[in-house]
Parts: sequence; C-alpha cells; structure tokens
Amino acid sequence: MDGKILVITSGKGGVGKTTATSSIGAALAMQGNRVAVIDMDIGLRNLDVIMGLENRIVFNIVDVVNNRCKISQAAIKDRRIDNLFLIPASQSDNKDVLTTKGVKRVAKMLKKEFDYIIMDSPAGIERGFENSVVSADEAIVICTPDVSAVRDADRVIGLLYSKSITPKLLINRIEPARVAKGEMLSHEDVLDVLSIELAGLVPLDEYVLTASNMGLPLVLQKESKAGLAFTRIARRLNGETDLPIEVPTHKTGMWNTISKKFGFTK
Repeated sequence: MDGKILVITSGKGGVGKTTATSSIGAALAMQGNRVAVIDMDIGLRNLDVIMGLENRIVFNIVDVVNNRCKISQAAIKDRRIDNLFLIPASQSDNKDVLTTKGVKRVAKMLKKEFDYIIMDSPAGIERGFENSVVSADEAIVICTPDVSAVRDADRVIGLLYSKSITPKLLINRIEPARVAKGEMLSHEDVLDVLSIELAGLVPLDEYVLTASNMGLPLVLQKESKAGLAFTRIARRLNGETDLPIEVPTHKTGMWNTISKKFGFTK
C-alpha cells in the first residue's frame, strides 16, 4: 500500500507552518509510521534547523528531483525518533529550479518508501506552492487567529479546492486569555469565515521557541501544550478520527473565580 502525501501550507508566512510540519511528522513517526518531512521552501531552508539536523546535510530535494542523488542519499535520519527522516531544501537555488513534472515523479517514489510524506510548502501561491501540492493527497492550512492570516488562508483554501484537494484547518498560536477578553479572534470566528473541517487547535506556547532554538522535537517536550496538541492532531490524521479536539482554555485563579461568582472587584 502506497504512503500518503500531506502538504502543510498557509497564505502568509510566520504562522508556524514549519513547526507544525516537524511536530506532526515527529508525532506520526512516534506512532510507528515511517515518515519523511520535506522542505519545499527552495532558497531559504528552515526545517533542518528546527529539527537540529542542519550539520548533516549532504544532498537536498533539488538533487533528488534532478537525479543527482537517490532518495536514500538525501534523506537524513533523525537520531532521536525512529522512522523519521528529513529531506532538506536547497539554499543555493531559486524557486524555479523544480518542475511539477519532476516533483510528481519523485513523489511516486517517496510513496513507495514512506507511510507519510509531509511537504512543508512555502507561504503564498507561487511556484513553490504548486510544486508542494501537485501530488498531495491531503492538505492542512495553518492559520493564526488574526484577520490578515484568515484572509490569506481563505485564498489558499480556494486554490486547494480548485485542485480537488479538500483541506483541513489548523489554528495556531491561540491565546485563550486574549480570546476571553475579545482581543483575539476565537476559533469559532475563524471557522465561521473559512468553513472547512478543523484538524486541531494549538495554543501559543513558550516551549516552541526553546525547542526551535535547540533543534529539539516539540512533541518530546512533555510540558509543552503545543506539543501535546500536535500529537493529538497526528493521532487523528493517523486514523483516530473519534479523538476530540481540545479547545485551549484560560485557567483563571481562585480569586477571579470567586470575584465573578459574587460580584467582587479588586
């Protein structure tokens, strides 16, 4: 049985797409799947740094597509998580170096070797996006709860539908306290606008920055709420469709609870 290609994309940059790629990939591998995460952001390359594998790069996805090496030569095995592999992007090429025909050919080979292939698409709707989605079986659109991110996500969702790919939505960096105060869009607000199936909700988490800077998988950080959320998302993608989506909540202190109940004010 062939593997599944999942593209992780967004309308705008800076919404946490690469963290989502590495975290979901790591969680799927920890669930016993053979997983390849592929950085499709040609010319920039960030996924290797977040995964702590930047010093082990020899070949990249451009080399594979252009027949300069085999998949096994470009795929870097993660030392901490069995069955997790990274194929990095090239920093020295531009985004036009890959063709959709070449990517489709390599995608077929990847599906023979891995249970999940996760494409980290560059933000936006240009050539890099086209190459990332050309062979996708599923797509997750990453969006933060702000108006500009929602607007750009809406554009990408429309493009995915036009390619007969049904996307799911992952809302990232939710701050429950700000949602409660009306300072941030709620996940219901975002879903009202975008009207697609929800893959999961991920809270803002200080461990994300620490894990990224240290090159540690977020899902191995037991104290990380975001890591736990990504693990649950991976479990749903891996077949646990009845696993409920947890809504990040703002835990108020005892005094606030009593104050609200009895009408006290500080």
